[in-house]
Amino acid sequence: MDRVIEKKMWTKKRIITAAAASLFIIFVLFVFVFADRSRKLNVEKDRLTISEVKRAPFQEYIPITGTVEPIQTFYLDLSDGGKVLQKFVEEGAFLKSGDPIIRLDNPNLSLQVINTQSSFLQAESLSRQTRLTFEQNMLTHRSQLLDLDLNLLSQERIYKSNRILFEKGMLAKNDFDASKERYDEMIESKHLLLEVLKKDSLTFNQLVQQGESNVEMSKRYLGLVENQLANLTVRAPIKGQLTSLKAEIGQSVPPGYRLGQIDNIDSFKVRAEIDEHYISRVRENQTGEFEFDEKTYILTIKTVYPQVANGVFFVDMMFTGSQPKGIRRGQSVHIKLQLGDSAEALLVENGGFYTTTGGQWIFAVDPSVGFAVRRLIKIGRQNPQFYEVLEGLKEGEKVITSSYENYGDVEKLILK
Repeated sequence: MDRVIEKKMWTKKRIITAAAASLFIIFVLFVFVFADRSRKLNVEKDRLTISEVKRAPFQEYIPITGTVEPIQTFYLDLSDGGKVLQKFVEEGAFLKSGDPIIRLDNPNLSLQVINTQSSFLQAESLSRQTRLTFEQNMLTHRSQLLDLDLNLLSQERIYKSNRILFEKGMLAKNDFDASKERYDEMIESKHLLLEVLKKDSLTFNQLVQQGESNVEMSKRYLGLVENQLANLTVRAPIKGQLTSLKAEIGQSVPPGYRLGQIDNIDSFKVRAEIDEHYISRVRENQTGEFEFDEKTYILTIKTVYPQVANGVFFVDMMFTGSQPKGIRRGQSVHIKLQLGDSAEALLVENGGFYTTTGGQWIFAVDPSVGFAVRRLIKIGRQNPQFYEVLEGLKEGEKVITSSYENYGDVEKLILK
């Protein structure tokens, strides 16, 4: 008897076909759904700079360059011109205050001194003559007053005697009236003479004061002219070094001519230039430090000059404490100028990556160290060594800080 043979649904052929189809579907899903389609680049790990993100004290500062200058410079500008007769010292000499430098000749100024001396002597003579004349007049008037007082006493006795006699009828009225009129006249004369003495005294005082004032004015003017003459011998106004001298014997120099300068080299300051980008953040009393002869020295900003020229502005900095021994005028120093207080922060080392990314992203290294991917970050403050990380990274992570110049728009680096 024949038996019906059932046909198998999953034949070997069908199984192979289904397996192949499944593999194809998985491949398609992997390629189009699960596969990493980011742009990659193979790089050699040894050519990269990999740094660790760490938390540490952060001090924001900027590097600036300063030039050592004398604490004080005095310019030798001539108030009066003349001809150079003698040079007492040469450029570069060390001087004490009052030491002579050059001597000038100015005939016009010498003649002016002589004329002023003559005017002063005339003023003195006129003042003495005025005083003598008025004193003589005062003596004459006082003598007249004394004579008048004596005559008045005599006339008063006559008048009083005549009045008694007239009242007794023993003297004629005309004689009595004459004695009375004479007495009254002498009293009036005395009043007039006293008034003259009073006015003469006031006039005398005014003329004496005016004469003394003229003498004093002439004396002051003579002193000024004599000082001008004395200034023809130019002397050092301060102790220091004569760092410039522009004068030769026989040379004629005009008034206002800058003969040279003297620098006080007992102490120095540092004049530094700073990029205008920081002008709003630089102020007086900020400090900076620099290394000299294996020692660290502190500088403090004393003056900020607000004028900006060629993209920079200037500050004057003074030494806090001792200043370096052996430092010289014109020497350059490299200063770390602090812009803020030190504080704990998350830091990443400075590197070439910032030029490409502007601090907006960085390649973060996977813990397996097999690859590195782009990571968005946010950078805050910075100094020449570190950037402050505000967002995007954690302490202990590793990042690539070397240059990204050849990476283009690559999103993933395969480390070999």
